[in-house]
Amino acid sequence: MEKCELLDTCGFFKNFKGNSEVVKQGWIKMFCEDRNKSERCARKKYREQHGVAPVDNMSPTGKML
Repeated sequence: MEKCELLDTCGFFKNFKGNSEVVKQGWIKMFCEDRNKSERCARKKYREQHGVAPVDNMSPTGKML
């Protein structure tokens, strides 16, 4: 499996990878560690639609933390 190409620069991942809510929900595993799964990521979709990264507290599900 190839990880999401945005993982290394993702503000959400950088800021929340140790957050208990993120770990509990498994968002990083569900959305970031597999490029095919990352196509469901609300952060990635936002970037594609707006041309800029979303705010760092927007999760891959679109939920704001």
